Amino acid sequence: MKLPNKQHHSSENGDGSDLPPPFRNPFVHELRFTPLEKIRAEQATDGTQTAELGTDMQGQTGRDRESQIGVMTVTVFPVRLFFAVLLMLLAWPFAFAAALGRSELAVETETWWRRICDIALRGIMRAMWFCGGFHWVTVKGEPAPPSQAPILTLAPHSSYFDAIPVTMTMASIVMKTESKNIPVWGTLIKFIRPVFVSRSDQDSRKKTVEEIKRRAHAGGEWPQIMIFPEGTCTNRSCLITFKPGAFIPAVPVQPVVLRYPNKMDTITWTWQGPGAFEILWLTLCQFHNPIEIEYLPLYTPSEEEKNNPALFANNVRSIMAKALELPITDLSFDDCQLSLAKGPMRVPSNSSLLQFNRLARRLGLRAGTTDTVLEQQASKARKLWGYRLGLGDFAHYLDLPVTDMLTELHSLFNQHGDGQIDIREYVIALSVACQPSKAMDTLRLAFGMYEAKEDRAIVEKDLASILRTALGVAEVDVTELFSAIDTLDAGKITHDDFCRFVEQHPDFAQEYLLSSRTTPSTPHTAPLVNGFSVDHYDMEEQTCSLPGQKRKED
Repeated sequence: MKLPNKQHHSSENGDGSDLPPPFRNPFVHELRFTPLEKIRAEQATDGTQTAELGTDMQGQTGRDRESQIGVMTVTVFPVRLFFAVLLMLLAWPFAFAAALGRSELAVETETWWRRICDIALRGIMRAMWFCGGFHWVTVKGEPAPPSQAPILTLAPHSSYFDAIPVTMTMASIVMKTESKNIPVWGTLIKFIRPVFVSRSDQDSRKKTVEEIKRRAHAGGEWPQIMIFPEGTCTNRSCLITFKPGAFIPAVPVQPVVLRYPNKMDTITWTWQGPGAFEILWLTLCQFHNPIEIEYLPLYTPSEEEKNNPALFANNVRSIMAKALELPITDLSFDDCQLSLAKGPMRVPSNSSLLQFNRLARRLGLRAGTTDTVLEQQASKARKLWGYRLGLGDFAHYLDLPVTDMLTELHSLFNQHGDGQIDIREYVIALSVACQPSKAMDTLRLAFGMYEAKEDRAIVEKDLASILRTALGVAEVDVTELFSAIDTLDAGKITHDDFCRFVEQHPDFAQEYLLSSRTTPSTPHTAPLVNGFSVDHYDMEEQTCSLPGQKRKED
């Protein structure tokens, strides 16, 4: 796939605008307390003199952090953890008593004893956070009552510590149905009247939206619903695409922004980075963990925004990004899944597939794209073997009008700059985007489009085209890989040959393709095609995946 020199990102309305300045991959978090700092700290301890003052100061910082964490681990951490668990257990009987006799369809009249339980729970939860090092919480702005703002939108969502504003307001949230069956925690969750989502129910999303709309239009009768519209955890380096769920009811919302201005970021819990317990351990080992909660002015949607939840969401995101002084990006939870998919063909960090995925999603090309549909697309593309499609033919092929977004999508495959594309490359990219964890299925589909009829084999040029598109890179050298597969020096390979080789070399892409790619000679702040900056990557690792990585989503 072609890597364009100048990339545009299109809004949900279809308007194109330049990308903001480069920023870190929002789904990756690396603690600044690195092994290198530990080495420098040991050197400083041994009296090793460094050549530069900056290096010496970094070594001293690493030593100080290491010493602090070591001391806090054996002293403060177990005490804090004990009292946090104790307070959570203490909160359980109050939550249990307050939830007795409640209906999921109506709000009961508040009684004096329920009011006492509510006050007690707020106090206990605040004490629990205090034990965790959140000694004081800075609150800015004026919270709007439920009658004015039935929905609160919070961002950026970066950690399970984002539950702090939830326990301070006792607002309802959207939770998995399975959560209410967790001992102790499930009872506390049910107290705040969450909107439950069931993964086993195919109509669950529709029911969830309807329930949010019902509560939002109840005139303030229900507690406010607190929603994290990003839908997944990020590292707070930018605001990713907001999901429309909070904006479909078309009611006024109050944006709420979160800040954690701590020197060492032990709060962030992303797809790649420290695990849940490591984050808890390091956070409880800090003397103090500051947090700021800012309530922005009430946002009332216009008639156009009421009819277009995506526009509503995008405009609210812009206001929140301005308050946070952060860039925005069209990356979404779907892009996160694409970046972190495991398998032999893991998407590199600078892949054009992220851009393709965003464009395909907005053009509606991903909706309803099943395995059967992909097979049909591949069969159709094979019949066009030898033909290259211009923009008009491409629009006719997809049954779409020519728009700026479609033009941008077409340009991704304009490898030779002549305005003509090979439709087979589009089908490969669509397959990767729709089933990122099924790389071998995509490769089987690709071989079927490229192989010759007489012997069902492909040549080196075909393999280069397939792998270049499946990885979403501009060029890829497959000479060494092709020679390793073509043991008979026949000048061609079959899909069976390729599969046998992959069984013996499951990391063939890293071994033969990506490892040989050199880091660009541009400065570290230069943006890559997906808008990321290379200064926060280990360019030798070229992927955003982590073995055993857990999902961090709402």
